[in-house]
Amino acid sequence: MKTLIDLKTDDVLSQPQWITVSQEMINQFAEATGDHQWIHLDEVKCEKESPFGTTIAHGFLSASLMPKAFAEVIAPSDKVRSMINYGIDKLRFLEPVKSGDAIKYQFRVSEITEKPQGKLYKVDGSCVLKSSGNPALVGSFLMLAVL
Repeated sequence: MKTLIDLKTDDVLSQPQWITVSQEMINQFAEATGDHQWIHLDEVKCEKESPFGTTIAHGFLSASLMPKAFAEVIAPSDKVRSMINYGIDKLRFLEPVKSGDAIKYQFRVSEITEKPQGKLYKVDGSCVLKSSGNPALVGSFLMLAVL
């Protein structure tokens, strides 16, 4: 497993384990963000009225799991003092993550830029659904490695 500073442009990293998105995770995210739309929380109403037949995760819940996934695909390095979320260039939610489905991230390093504080990594990420194999989310994330 490579460390962050060993990564090169076009390196591809795949999360080893699936993450099951449980209703409990969705409920906790709703509490943390104040987003209590029924499409996320009301299982009975979703069975009857939702086009998905069940509750779905908030799109930003899927996006918020990205740092955990990225941490699973890189080894720690004593040369990196900290890793800072620098932003998102592009983010699209392509398919809903249904309660109980599992997701896994894949990353491709698309650009590395030298900055006064360290290295800025642009990483193209996709979040794949176990149930269909389709991407639920795609985006370009920026991370600054402070050296």
